[in-house]
Amino acid sequence: MWRRSLTTSAGTTTALKQKTKWDAIVVGGGHNGLISAAYLARAGLSVAVLERRHLVGGAAVTEELIPGFKFSRCSYLLSLLRPQIIRELELKRHGLKLLKPMASSFTPSLDGRYMLLGQSDEQDRLEISKFSKRDADAYFRYEAQLQKFSKFLDFVLDSPTPEILQGSASTVDWLRHKLQRSKFWAQCMGHTISLGQKGTVDLMELLLSPTSKVLDKWFESTLLKATLAGDAIIGSMMNINTPGSGYVLLHHVMGETDGDRNIWSSFICRHVEGGMGAVSLAICKAAKEAGVHIETDTEVLKVMVEDSGRANGVLLADGTELHSSVVLSNATPYKTFMELVPPDFLPVEFLRAIKYSDYSSGTTKINVAVDKLPQFHCCKINRAEAGPQHTATIHIGFESMEEIISACQDACNGIPSHRPVMEMTIPSSMDNTISPPGKHVISLFTQYTPYKPSNGSWDNAAYRESYAERCFNLIEEYAPGFCSSVIGYDMLTPPDLEREIGLTGGNIFHGAMGMDSLFLMRPVKGWSNHKTPIRNLYLCGSGSHPGGGVMGAPGRNAARVVLQEFKTRYQ
Repeated sequence: MWRRSLTTSAGTTTALKQKTKWDAIVVGGGHNGLISAAYLARAGLSVAVLERRHLVGGAAVTEELIPGFKFSRCSYLLSLLRPQIIRELELKRHGLKLLKPMASSFTPSLDGRYMLLGQSDEQDRLEISKFSKRDADAYFRYEAQLQKFSKFLDFVLDSPTPEILQGSASTVDWLRHKLQRSKFWAQCMGHTISLGQKGTVDLMELLLSPTSKVLDKWFESTLLKATLAGDAIIGSMMNINTPGSGYVLLHHVMGETDGDRNIWSSFICRHVEGGMGAVSLAICKAAKEAGVHIETDTEVLKVMVEDSGRANGVLLADGTELHSSVVLSNATPYKTFMELVPPDFLPVEFLRAIKYSDYSSGTTKINVAVDKLPQFHCCKINRAEAGPQHTATIHIGFESMEEIISACQDACNGIPSHRPVMEMTIPSSMDNTISPPGKHVISLFTQYTPYKPSNGSWDNAAYRESYAERCFNLIEEYAPGFCSSVIGYDMLTPPDLEREIGLTGGNIFHGAMGMDSLFLMRPVKGWSNHKTPIRNLYLCGSGSHPGGGVMGAPGRNAARVVLQEFKTRYQ
């Protein structure tokens, strides 16, 4: 059971309480919190991670919710985790095993056609040519442009932001900070020069434009455009006609695993043997090897703040006080500052900015146990063993951009989409450790579902069931027999994601990923470098730069900031 493998032993609680003071306490054992803890401990600090749930991992967890079926309950694919984290923390030595699909993207159509991408460049060209020979040529030029942009942005993802120094500082600190900022902007200028003026303008166009405009410029095939548009809407209530949605599209092709960048022709989205909880388990093992103390079933009630405005530890729900030099919060910005921190120590403007940030979500995750693989009628192949289409990310309801727009409009009107758009994956098509022989685990990442529907409530069992049936019936249109194959399912609506996983509003990124919520404005303007108005309190989760997904960059960057502070102040 994953619960047993990801928790610490029962005897460690006493050890946690007996220690007088820690160098660092991390609130929340999600992947970013574990990564921060691992880097801090490897630098010699004493570190404790406190996780409210019974297992670590946050949204990257594996849970056996139906006997014999192990689900990646929230996040379901690994593509964004920074390669240097895998390398530096030696995650493969700690058990991380990536599984490469036979194909990467499969979009079936009700007219009997389909598009299967990611087997090879030659095959991709043939697949796209079925719909448009012009698009087959444009596809590889577009891919090359995205790869160039991704290389440009790599250094931004892997660096703390060049934030202006807040509060009073010594002359030495001020000079050091100015030097660091100058170095960042010099690197930025160097990358800009390498792009050239045309490349820079093209990048700005992608970042600021609606996804629909970007894809209309490049392609004519409705099926190809809808397939590619899927990455621009993941986890949000954003419409593909929204200016700035082009960045979200780029954000989801920034990943690189085993040297393969996650660009369109390859869609290098890896499954992980054992589910996404295996990612967190590998990080957990690396952290514990470095000396990190990890406690589950341990809820933090408050961050303790001295009268001087410095954080000096945490208060647990059972009344225990734990003291530390610094506190890192892997919780969402809203949870951190509206619930864990005494408001008297925060500027009014800062609190308002946190409170009114966009935490909306259109995501409902459904995990399904089935007794056979779905057979898509467009493939005209009916066999029990998995084919390339089963190992790919399957796009259901993505036949045109108009379908995506219509699904989003339903949710904006307060109701779950009549025809949801879904990313469907079947990890058991490659991983025989997560389901019984002959049976399979299916992940449905569905959109759009409002947090508070106007025509019912997610607390109503019949209402929840009606939405699940709506999704299953839509799959049935493409794969007859799917509904009868369902053994059972687990569903997480936006309120469920908030209540069980701690994601404010159900937002999987800890906050919207619009252009007004990135880089120097994440989580809010003036506080983008993981520091907060509370001295000694830092953010290390997805609500901080550079944002969400199982990327690990926020955790790594936050640890670098804390270690720099330790060098200058805490020792």
